[in-house]
Amino acid sequence: MAERERSPGTGRLLTGVAWMVLLLGLWLWGREVTDLRLGTSAPTTGDIAAVGRPPEVRLPPALKPLGNARPQRVDIPSMGVQAPVVARGLDGRGAIDPPPFDQPGVVGWYAAGAQPGAVGTALMVGHVDTRTRPAVFYRLSSVKPGDTVRVMRDDGTVAEFTVDDVQVLPRDHFDAQQAYGVRKSGRAELRLITCGGTFDRTSDSYTANVVVSAYLTGSGL
Repeated sequence: MAERERSPGTGRLLTGVAWMVLLLGLWLWGREVTDLRLGTSAPTTGDIAAVGRPPEVRLPPALKPLGNARPQRVDIPSMGVQAPVVARGLDGRGAIDPPPFDQPGVVGWYAAGAQPGAVGTALMVGHVDTRTRPAVFYRLSSVKPGDTVRVMRDDGTVAEFTVDDVQVLPRDHFDAQQAYGVRKSGRAELRLITCGGTFDRTSDSYTANVVVSAYLTGSGL
């Protein structure tokens, strides 16, 4: 049976509903889905308040967004991180499904969203630790505005991002739009997200999320 033609208004409504569902899932993810269960020690990553951007940091202009290409690896020199990237979807509750715990060195990319370097906000998530050792985003809260994040893409290009904001957002009253929404329309943006704050043994979860925001400022081969 042929599909009935949809009006433009219906298409916009469906897009808006899909976006709201995703934001709800991300809100749930921010509150609980990335909770990691530690053994005897918990990292202090994210124990600081929102870092923001110091006024003396001069940031480069944004580069025009690139075409679509899937990410293969992410390099964060200031953290000493060179990690493979795997595509991830949503779990049964509508939240981003992070990489399995047995892959602590892997970064997950939300494949139904923007591709890194293309217009929009690309979302990447990673664990802060496992029961026994640090994971890929253990030092994410140490990233500073002006730092570089490079994403190697499957078309052979490298999308280079500059960090412009680092926030540690408490999970109580978590604001998904603030964490994951587009900061400036028309840009290629990137979010790196992990658990932060302190580890609450009572609830078996972290108290915050570290959210690093970056935007496209360069490209290469």
